[in-house]
Amino acid sequence: MIDDLKQNIETEIEILREISNNMRRLDYANLSERKLLLASIESLKSSMRLINNSIPKLLEDVSGVQKLPQQEKTTLLEKIEFKSGETIIQATVQSRDRERLLKELSISESLIRKIKKKPFIQKEKYAEFKSARGYLKLSNRIFLRTSQKMIDKGRFKSLSNQLKKANIDILFATYISMILLTTLISLIVSFFIMIFFVFFQLDLTGSIIAPFTGNYLLRFAELLWIPIIIPAIAFFAVYFYPRTEKNSLAKKIERELPFAVIHMSAVSGSGIEPSELFRIIGMSKEYPYLKKEFRKVLNQINLYGYDLVTALNNVSKTTPSSKLSELFAGLGTTITSGSEMQNFFEKRSETLLVAYRLEREKYTKMAETFMDIYISVVIAAPMILMIMLVMIFALNINTGFSITGLTLLMLSIIAIINIIFIGIMNLKQPNY
Repeated sequence: MIDDLKQNIETEIEILREISNNMRRLDYANLSERKLLLASIESLKSSMRLINNSIPKLLEDVSGVQKLPQQEKTTLLEKIEFKSGETIIQATVQSRDRERLLKELSISESLIRKIKKKPFIQKEKYAEFKSARGYLKLSNRIFLRTSQKMIDKGRFKSLSNQLKKANIDILFATYISMILLTTLISLIVSFFIMIFFVFFQLDLTGSIIAPFTGNYLLRFAELLWIPIIIPAIAFFAVYFYPRTEKNSLAKKIERELPFAVIHMSAVSGSGIEPSELFRIIGMSKEYPYLKKEFRKVLNQINLYGYDLVTALNNVSKTTPSSKLSELFAGLGTTITSGSEMQNFFEKRSETLLVAYRLEREKYTKMAETFMDIYISVVIAAPMILMIMLVMIFALNINTGFSITGLTLLMLSIIAIINIIFIGIMNLKQPNY
């Protein structure tokens, strides 16, 4: 009977583990899935009660003294075996509870199968850190040694921090190799462009491209700026790309931050463990950009073994958002001082919401101003230019340009102005 008692306890542990798994699934389930999960949990609880009913009978037969024949009683216990997925549930229960227990286990199994047919959320694809390929591999092959020497000399220090804050999964030395290779390719391309324009020129009076008929040496000297400017632009574009990506990522994080802090404030009121707050946000699909930063904190704790305060201080130095950095640093101080986290989150959420409203109002007023400028410059100005163009050709005024050349020039100016306006609006937009 002792073996039967042990088997019942092991079975109950398995059932408790299944209940715990279902409880965790409730955090990410929709309404219909929650109903199935709750029904499965109730069925598992009923199964545990039925197994517990047999324990008093089993304990009656557990004794260190051999009983006399007249003392033996019929225990009315039966052993059952039920296969649930890949596991086999074995237990000893009272005969009257046997059918009911099998029914409860069957109900739970059928509900779990229905739930498994409907995935709760689309599984995230975790990309493994792979070796450099393609363009990065070519960059390493040509410039890796040079890049390593430059790093050893202490160059590009600020770029390393920018790469971490931008969450770019490229090694520091590899990224510098890519900068050097890009600059080299742009130098070669700009050299061919310079050679092309030595022998050809743009002609707006007739055909767009025409042969050059002047002094080639003088022309070559005039175009020497091309192989200087284009590689410089390519170098600084790749060099400052992580900074641009970091700023873009910071805006997206700060868009989600006020609502995440409100979420954390509500959850912290239940007295939950502080690190569990980060797991909830980190596993949530509602904050696609913010959850990556919260997972950094979890990785510091689970993989590197740091305590929560140290993890918060470490991540606050590499997060792209200054507001999130302040939140982590403030939370670390709050935990160290023993203050209540709920009060901290409530005050911080109020501050973030005020900043959110002010940013929205500021962008709305700026958009109204830009709309007035756009109407004046992009809509009214081309109409005036078109009238002037008709008058010029009606009066046969010689401008030195053909009709095609002047039209293309005017359309190019309008296109450039539109591009500038779109670029400014995208830069100023708060992304909220």
